[in-house]
Order: sequence, then C-alpha cells, then structure tokens
Amino acid sequence: MAKLLHIDSSILGDNSVSRQLTAQIVDSWKASHPGTDVSYLDLAIDTPSHLSADSLGFRLPAGSALSDVQMRENAVSEALVSQFLASDVIVIGAPLYNFAIPSQLKSWIDRIAQVGRTFHYTDKGPQGLAGGKTVIVASTRGGVYSTTEASRAMEHQESYLQAVFGFLGITDVRFVRAEGLAMGDAMRAQALAAASQHISSLHAPAAVA
Repeated sequence: MAKLLHIDSSILGDNSVSRQLTAQIVDSWKASHPGTDVSYLDLAIDTPSHLSADSLGFRLPAGSALSDVQMRENAVSEALVSQFLASDVIVIGAPLYNFAIPSQLKSWIDRIAQVGRTFHYTDKGPQGLAGGKTVIVASTRGGVYSTTEASRAMEHQESYLQAVFGFLGITDVRFVRAEGLAMGDAMRAQALAAASQHISSLHAPAAVA
C-alpha cells in the first residue's frame, strides 16, 4: 500500500488557496490509487521550532551527551524525518510569502534534511538518500512570477523546493501552480481553473512502492 503525506503550510486557514489545491490533489490521487494510506501534517498548527543550538542535536556524533531539551527536540526531528522517509508521495501546499516559502515549511525542511538519513557526502560531493518518491507542490502566488526573467529572479519558492528535494535525491517533483490570485477576480478564476485542470491530468510515476 502506497503512503501519501499531505502537508499544508499556509497560515490562512479556510481562506487558503494552497490548502484548497492540496485537498484536490490528494482526492485526485486517492481516486486514481485506491487504498492509498494518507497522513496529514498542518505546519501552521504543528510547527517545529526553527533550528537552534538545542534542535541541532541530531547532527551531533552518536553517543554525544544531550540535554533534556535537546532530547525532546531530537524526538521531533526523528518523528518528522521518519514520517517523510516512510512516504511514497508527498503533497505540499507552498504559498509564496515575500518571494519565498513560509517559514513553517522551511522549519520542516530543516528537520528532514539530515546527513546520513536523507543525504550524505561522498568524495564526489553530496548524494541524496530519499530517491524514489513523488513530490507534488501546490504553488500559489498573489502575483505572476513565471512570465519574465525579472519576475523569475524574484521567485525563491518553486526554485528552492526543486533544489532542496533534488538535493535529497528526489527527481520526480511536480508543481501545480496558481498565480495572479491577487490580480482581480478574472485572473483568479482563470488561475484556479488552470490548476484544477492540471490536477486532473496528474498521473502516477513508473514506480511507486
């Protein structure tokens, strides 16, 4: 049975377009893949703390003496990376906040990017250890950032996620984009219609465990 991890990071609750799109993506995936086991993580509610001296314990050598706080933070990191590694498909809602992803989503990424678990270094450079997964990102934007070189240079949302998941060894990263959402009703409706059509065309990768 394939396992799907559904992650939302928008702080807008029921008013969030990215949450609307991730729900559609998950429903579409489940319809095409009956029996998929879905788990859910709402990073706007269950936000791991930003990396600090205490939450870096998972990067210390095995057997290092850890404080009680470090052990609690290690448990958070271990739960998140284990959940990620156990998932075959990860659906992520990633709105564009100030040209980048929400800090809540960045905190999650910082917890799962663990040397020896999701990547390691070799004499030829870094190598991802989390390959074979499919990541589908619901990318939402108030403006339009995909049509000109100048606007693409301001975008550190899709480009960052493509890079970080590639670093972890994931080559199947797909984006369902809705942009121009704050540029009037007509533009918003057009963007949502295009995103919904894209969702309906999503298909499974060749190999899903």
